Amino acid sequence: MRKKLAGKKESKSIVKEYVEAIAVAVLLALCIRTFIVQAFKIPSGSMLPTLQIGDHLLVNKFIYGLRMPFTGKLLIPWKSPVRGDVVVFRFPKDRDIDYIKRVVAVAGDKVEIVNKRLIINDAEVVDLQAHFSTDEIYSSAASPRDNYGPVTVPAGKIFVMGDNRDNSYDSRFWGFVDYSDILGKAFILYWSWDIETSLLSVDRLLSIRWSRIGDVIQ
Repeated sequence: MRKKLAGKKESKSIVKEYVEAIAVAVLLALCIRTFIVQAFKIPSGSMLPTLQIGDHLLVNKFIYGLRMPFTGKLLIPWKSPVRGDVVVFRFPKDRDIDYIKRVVAVAGDKVEIVNKRLIINDAEVVDLQAHFSTDEIYSSAASPRDNYGPVTVPAGKIFVMGDNRDNSYDSRFWGFVDYSDILGKAFILYWSWDIETSLLSVDRLLSIRWSRIGDVIQ
């Protein structure tokens, strides 16, 4: 009888240990995802050639400030984004969707685009990451893509653009991003493959872009 009772207690103890271990693991995962780092994947070509469709990246969520668990609300900001940062943020037109773009202007900057040339504070920017797929230039009356502004970025906001300048839906079309909607700064690629290759195909493995894995995002 004593052996049976001991066996039951030992079994309950093992179950308790597993439950506690799982609970701690889940809590740690939530804390890391909320406060430190989160994984994202690239579904579109708006950041080509810097980021390709099928890239998987890590975002530093701690770099700009401390956020509230679950809601993601910014509690304590301690660093502002700077020009050139590649950031993930909640899309202002639908905050259930996350976007990734490059910061090209910050609060107080005057932004203007003249015939595809980016001008910040009346000086043309040498924009090495910018990619253009066509020489066609739209007038400002037809589209804000190639001719825009000038506008001044308000306090607490940033102006973002995709590196694939002729094929990016960004601040030129829908406006500024609020600091509180910035989720973090993209910093490294941890995986990359061609997602257009069928999941059921052996070619899926052949589509892995080994040379991109581990690249620092600049």
